[in-house]
Amino acid sequence: MNKNYYAILMAGGIGSRFWPVSTTDFPKQFHDMLGTGETLLQRTFGRLNTLIPKENIFILTNERYEKLVLDQLDGVEARQIVLEPAMRNTAPCILYAALKIQKENPEALMIVAPSDHWIEDEAAFTANIQSCFDACTKEGVMLTLGITPTFANTGYGYIEYEKNQNEIKKVTQFREKPTYEIAKQFIDSGNFLWNAGIFMWSVATIVNAFKNHQSDLYDLMYGGMAVYNTPDEKTFIRDNYPKAENISIDYAILEYAKSIYVLPATFDWNDLGTWGSLYDKLEKDTHSNAIVNAKVIAQEASGNMIRTSKDKVVVIDGISDYIIVDKEDVLLIYPKSKEQDIKQVLKKVKDTYGNHLG
Repeated sequence: MNKNYYAILMAGGIGSRFWPVSTTDFPKQFHDMLGTGETLLQRTFGRLNTLIPKENIFILTNERYEKLVLDQLDGVEARQIVLEPAMRNTAPCILYAALKIQKENPEALMIVAPSDHWIEDEAAFTANIQSCFDACTKEGVMLTLGITPTFANTGYGYIEYEKNQNEIKKVTQFREKPTYEIAKQFIDSGNFLWNAGIFMWSVATIVNAFKNHQSDLYDLMYGGMAVYNTPDEKTFIRDNYPKAENISIDYAILEYAKSIYVLPATFDWNDLGTWGSLYDKLEKDTHSNAIVNAKVIAQEASGNMIRTSKDKVVVIDGISDYIIVDKEDVLLIYPKSKEQDIKQVLKKVKDTYGNHLG
C-alpha cells in the first residue's frame, strides 16, 4: 500500500431520520443497519483499507463517540481519532484533520468520505479512488466522485460538469438540493451528477485553498500547528475549535476553487439517509417487505420496512408501506411516505417524554 495515501472518515453525524435506532448517544454509523454483521463504520473502514494503510485512516467524530470508535475498530490507535469538541460543520474539521496529516506527512494525498453510505461494488470504488489519487499526484487539483442520477431526486445536491470525452470532468458548479422540476431539468441535460460528499486532494492543495479562501479559519486552526500530534493538541482544540465558523466545505472552499474535477462513479451508491433509502437496498420477502433481524408473519401486508431486535417475531396484517421499528423503549409505526417528518416526530417525543429517547 502507498504510505502517502490517507483517509478522513467522517463519523460525527447523528442520523436523526433513522430514529429510533439512531440516537444522539448512538448514531446510525455505529449500527449494523443492513443486517450484515458489520456496522456502517466498520464496513466503510474496511472498504478504504483495501487501498489505504490502516494506520493512515483517521476517524473524525465528536468527543462523545470516541469510545464507540475504539470499540468497533480493532487496532485503531488514539492518534487516528480526530475529536471535535463542538459541532462546526465540515470545513473546520476537514482543515483540522488535513493539518494534522500534513504535519505527519507533507506528501500525503487524502480522501474525505462519509462513514455511513452504502456502496455495492467495492472493487469499482477502489479503482475510482485510485484514478482520482493518480490525478491529484500529477497536479494540484481537487477531485470529487459524482453519482450518475437514476431519477429526479430532490434530496441530493448536484454537480454540474463540462461535457467532454475525458474520464474526469471539470466541475462547472455545485448546485443545492433542487425542486422536482429543476431536478428533472438536470437529468435531461445529461451533465449533472449527484454529490456524494466524497473528495480527494493532496494535503498541500486543500490547506492552501483554506489559506487563500478562508483566511480567518486557516489562521485559527494553523495556530495549533506546533502542538498538533502532541499531548498539548487537546488543550488547543478545546480552547480554539469552538471559535471556528460553522460552515460546510462546499461553501468554504468548493464555491471558490477553480481546479475542481469530478469522476462519474462506476459503482452503485446510496447515502442511506432515511428508512426508505435503506428499504430500497435490502432484499425483500414475497410481499416486498424489507426485514432486518425480525421473523415476520405478514397477511395482506406489503412494502414495509421492518427492524427489530434479533429474532423477534412480528405479526402484521393489513398494513402496507410503513416503517416499523421496535426498540427497547420505543416502537415506531410510521408511513414511509412521511419519513422526512421523522426529525419533527423525534423533537415532539423528546419534548413530551424526555431527551433520553433521542
